[in-house]
Amino acid sequence: RCSADFDNKPDSLFFNDGQRRIDFVLVYEDETKMTHKRSNHKKQKRKRQVYESNLINNGLQLEATRSVLDEKTIFVKVHAPWEVLCTYAEVMHIKLPLQPNDLKTRESAFNWFTRFFSVDENIIKPEQEFFTAPFKREHLSNFYIQDKDAFFNPATRSRIVHFILSRVKYATKQNVKKFGINKLLDTGIYKAAFPLHDSSFGHPSTDPDCPSERYLLYREWAHPKNILKLQPLDFIRKYYGEKIGIYFAWLGFYTNMLIVAAVVGVGCFLYGFFMKDNCTWSQEVCDPNIGGNIIMCPQCDKVCTYWNLTITCESSKKLCIFDSFGTLVFAVFMGIWVTLFLEFWKRRQAELEYEWDTVEYLEQEEQIRPEYEAQCTHVVVNEITQQEEHVPYTACGKCVRITLCTSAVFFWILLIIASVIGIIVYRLSVFLVFSATLPRHINGTQAIRKYLTPQTATSVTASIISFIVIMVLNIVYEKLPRTQTEYENSLTTKMFLFQFVNYYSSCFYIAFFKGKFVGYPGNPVYWLGKYRNEECDPGGCLLELTTQLAIIVGGKAIWNNIQEVLLPWVKNLIGRYCADARSEKIVPRWEQDYHLQPIGKLGLFYEYLEMVIQFGFVTLFVASFPLAPLLALINNMLEIRLDAWKLTTQFRRMVPQKAQDIGAWQPIMQGIAILAVVTNAMIIAFTSDMIPRLVYYWSFSVPPYGSHSSYTMKGYINNTLSVFNISDFKNASKPFSPWFGNDTTCRYRDFRYPPGHQHQYEHNIYYWHVIAAKLAFIIVMEHVIYFVKFIISYIIPDVSQETKSKVKREKYLTQKILHENDLKVVKKTIGKIADKIIEGVDSTFRPKTE
Repeated sequence: RCSADFDNKPDSLFFNDGQRRIDFVLVYEDETKMTHKRSNHKKQKRKRQVYESNLINNGLQLEATRSVLDEKTIFVKVHAPWEVLCTYAEVMHIKLPLQPNDLKTRESAFNWFTRFFSVDENIIKPEQEFFTAPFKREHLSNFYIQDKDAFFNPATRSRIVHFILSRVKYATKQNVKKFGINKLLDTGIYKAAFPLHDSSFGHPSTDPDCPSERYLLYREWAHPKNILKLQPLDFIRKYYGEKIGIYFAWLGFYTNMLIVAAVVGVGCFLYGFFMKDNCTWSQEVCDPNIGGNIIMCPQCDKVCTYWNLTITCESSKKLCIFDSFGTLVFAVFMGIWVTLFLEFWKRRQAELEYEWDTVEYLEQEEQIRPEYEAQCTHVVVNEITQQEEHVPYTACGKCVRITLCTSAVFFWILLIIASVIGIIVYRLSVFLVFSATLPRHINGTQAIRKYLTPQTATSVTASIISFIVIMVLNIVYEKLPRTQTEYENSLTTKMFLFQFVNYYSSCFYIAFFKGKFVGYPGNPVYWLGKYRNEECDPGGCLLELTTQLAIIVGGKAIWNNIQEVLLPWVKNLIGRYCADARSEKIVPRWEQDYHLQPIGKLGLFYEYLEMVIQFGFVTLFVASFPLAPLLALINNMLEIRLDAWKLTTQFRRMVPQKAQDIGAWQPIMQGIAILAVVTNAMIIAFTSDMIPRLVYYWSFSVPPYGSHSSYTMKGYINNTLSVFNISDFKNASKPFSPWFGNDTTCRYRDFRYPPGHQHQYEHNIYYWHVIAAKLAFIIVMEHVIYFVKFIISYIIPDVSQETKSKVKREKYLTQKILHENDLKVVKKTIGKIADKIIEGVDSTFRPKTE
């Protein structure tokens, strides 16, 4: 390699000769400027010298430049010449342009509308479309090469160089080759390795030939002013590669689909809000002549007191907003919406596969991970090719690894379950404390009792603690398949399994377990033989589930934005401040990029995870919180611009990667969509009070069970609260507080026969009617929605007919172009041979001249 001083051109993307483009930058610290661990430094220096020597032997060109700000730091600029690019483009099966695409695209009927939200085409010009084919040097003349320097764009050049860097050897130990830039980065031999941004994000490059794509992306995509604009997806893909492009395409599509869900959700919420004053059962709770005369039994042993039903007046009014007919309509709508979203995304994904040339992106095109190659020490025979292949472990070793990995996943899941149990114990214990410190007198006249009941205080504090535990376990958990895609898919499945239990377990507890197995005051059910099970408010646990969702969804969005945006910004701010304090010198582009944050090995994995977890909250429990799609929509509109802002301003440029789809996230979302139908049906049936109200309205408000002459909701509260004789309390649960009044009974939430009945305290006929109605409702709702989902999936094909025709047409024309060009070469070659033969024949039979 050669060494060169900085030429004082801060925006230069070339070696000092101004001709060879910088395709990658390696950074290390000069050992001669350091004083400690000299023997270790000698080993590191030797490995680095071998590595760089092998890079040069592989055809790459290197130029080293010392840092302007820190003389210990050395930047090694890497350039790939034309011959190297051609060689590895063929090895990597990279598709490159053959000729401009002359297929006519059909104008969309909505183009006139979307034009108002699109990026100005005069600023970011539409990318020219080409017919493409995997590159082969023997067909070089067939490819569309107008300018050798521009034939391989910067993203492709960086991808090729990174492929070489990942596979070059730097040492051999015990007959095992050690290779790859990732290992060198992990051991600290190199401090960083990254492709360059092409300009500053704040202003265009001073080089007139530089397109300043980073600046354009920041100005037209990442800037907050563009929050309502469509994303320039083709431009994002060109600069960052298909993998980043497909993420933002999916996130944008998901956000657009949320608009419909949010509008319907807000409509259902407003319906509940305006109809809450007509909520008969809530009026009865708040009526001093009805709810005021109902004395409820204590909800815990000894320390809890008798309490007046009117204390729950405010919570019953809030519950009317969420537990209304609109909730049922919205749950059914969301079951259909999620199917439409997934089916239309498949179509959109197929369009992007065609437009971005990933239709035939197969495993053979995706290269084996170098970390996997390094572990391949066992030889097996491939059943298909009958050739020997190297694998990292035997069948027995594979079983051991699977067992260990499965055990680790189950360990973390058990840890989460233990944390959930801990929170349940907290809820049971703290309810006793709040019941003692917030005594609910029978009259319930204190102002604070109106809003801060023991149930409310327990619910809110437990939700906050649950959120904190979720975030802590998430951080702890974050601290070997064949290809990169398989690696990420494997990690995706394991991580989502962990996150699913972590985020949703507390919601599942409140929705389907709390208040379901409590017994009755004379014979309560105890948990772990010590803690009396929690009861729901007289209106059910739906409002508590809504509170839990609001805290987790809102808290998660705030936490993630702080973690993802604020921390990198603060780190970069500190780095820039320290650099500015040391020097006022002109800093080159590679040094500016070095002081940005590294993107991380998993790229946008955690961005996907965050959005899919949110997708779960929006679909799984939406029956209890119709505003969830609206919150998700607002969050996602910000998320797109924040992620874009991070990529363009705070992080080094990622190595462009190919991707055909969103990977394992697609089947995960399909699984969530199927589960969402079940959870929402069960929430309406078992968590809300909708089914008991309907059963009362149609069966128990009129004879033979009721006394009203017409169908009505009057008397519902009195009918759903069972009677208990206070003399039947066991000594272990009998309250300390004295009984106020002359009544000898209190009420509790259940459907049981009163004291004195021959089946006293056993479930009555109303209970069995309600259970039958709940099960019937679940079966009917599930079957109807699943049938509609099946019809929608059948009607909407995964790939549109237009896209299929385009793919077939392109394949035909591509083959025709290659065939015709090959035919021309053959004709030209045969013509030359024929000419030589004819010349030979002529010379043989031509009469000799005398």
